[in-house]
Amino acid sequence: MESSFLKDDVILLLKDITGLVEPLPAREREKRIQCGTHYSEMLPLEYRPTDDYIRIYERSLEVFGQNTADAVARVSDKIVKRKGEKAVIVSLARAGTPVGILIRRYIRKKYGYECPHYSVSIIRDRGIDRNAINYILQRHNAESLQFVDGWTGKGVIYRELKREIANFDGVSDNLAVLADPAYLTDLCGTHDDIMIPSSCLNSTVCGLISRTFLRNDIIVGDDFHGAAFYKELSPEDRTYEFIDYITDRFRFDLQAEKCAAGNIGMKDVEMISDMYGISNVNFIKPGIGETTRVLLRRVPWKIIIDERYGTSPELEHIRQLAREKNVEIEYVKLNNYKCCGLIKQLSDV
Repeated sequence: MESSFLKDDVILLLKDITGLVEPLPAREREKRIQCGTHYSEMLPLEYRPTDDYIRIYERSLEVFGQNTADAVARVSDKIVKRKGEKAVIVSLARAGTPVGILIRRYIRKKYGYECPHYSVSIIRDRGIDRNAINYILQRHNAESLQFVDGWTGKGVIYRELKREIANFDGVSDNLAVLADPAYLTDLCGTHDDIMIPSSCLNSTVCGLISRTFLRNDIIVGDDFHGAAFYKELSPEDRTYEFIDYITDRFRFDLQAEKCAAGNIGMKDVEMISDMYGISNVNFIKPGIGETTRVLLRRVPWKIIIDERYGTSPELEHIRQLAREKNVEIEYVKLNNYKCCGLIKQLSDV
């Protein structure tokens, strides 16, 4: 499908649904989700950042770009150690796509390997795009595939991946991510809940493509899952500003991060569930990346920030979005995560 990604960087295994689905504002989408419509059957209206928010994003890129580049380096080295020169990068659209491009670039620069890179859709409760996986397996050995995403939140998508990949002989369900605060995989750049600047933006840092889409009146038969191309956002596109900025900061002599054993992230989620009386853990979105997504795409009623990071510049964009959307921030003690977004219940939307 059409995107602003360079064709040499990634093959998007997605059906172009541009113009077929009307994006919905967050409140309308939230009502439909909580009434039973699956989130993948709708497209969100893209958040257009304010000037203040863009300034915060640009500062975040300057301050935390090196941490992101180092996480790319560490996870890329681990991928090469496991897969060697035959690695095939399969990123999970959409947040995983720029990360897959960065990993591919790092491996090429350090090792000289040209790793094919595909991006495919995976959707909570609906599974991975099996047509896309079969397409890749017709062209590459099953053992070569390496799945890539940006970060782990509660690990819902990772569990979805494991369940789905059990249907494909020889394919590893290991997921490589830049940040794994949930402590679900050792194939990560860090277990710290780091600020990855691309998490601040939506399509304008992901090739101008939408979230992936799956509805049986539009996606049929052998179709790949769908996505829309937001050509009208071209003047605001920062995809390669981000990718090139991180690429320029690659370091090729890093030591592996010494990771102490950590608590599984669900312990934080269970604590938050008890503290706020939230029975559905889908309404709890932990970690910097997921909290950002809640503020950009859902209807939050509260943002929790770890009291140790109350004034941290890592969370400046979180505080700015909360101010713009008039969402309360509460400071509590968290373990694995630096912040968490809580989604409003239907009766409050």
